[in-house]
Amino acid sequence: MSAEERPLVGVGALIFKSGTHLCLVGRRKGSHGSGEFALPGGHLEHGESFEECAAREVLEETGLQLDTPEYAYAVNSVFPDSGKHYVTVFCRAEVPASAQPVNCEPDKCEGWVWVEYSDLKTCQPLFLPLAKLLDTPFRP
Repeated sequence: MSAEERPLVGVGALIFKSGTHLCLVGRRKGSHGSGEFALPGGHLEHGESFEECAAREVLEETGLQLDTPEYAYAVNSVFPDSGKHYVTVFCRAEVPASAQPVNCEPDKCEGWVWVEYSDLKTCQPLFLPLAKLLDTPFRP
């Protein structure tokens, strides 16, 4: 198996407003999954924990500071159009109810919105790892 064929590790951040099931989601642009709704996240860097990756990516993409992200779930996704294969690890965290995300990477995301977790399936189309997560037993 060549290096290009090996699965990559992605981390997605389930960010909830404190005391609610409002989850942060945005529409991707400029890369695979462009036009699809996804959670903040990105590639795991060498030597980084899942939780560190979630906190770093969320800060880079939204300006929100995560204090204690925790492992939540993992899914396996093969993207048929691109041939990419990702294992996506999801971490969960809460931010204060007053927290407002900033679109820090407008070249990669159209913007961020808060959506009830139970309504995420109505955000169409969904990025494959998020769609797979919503079909698992995981609940916030």
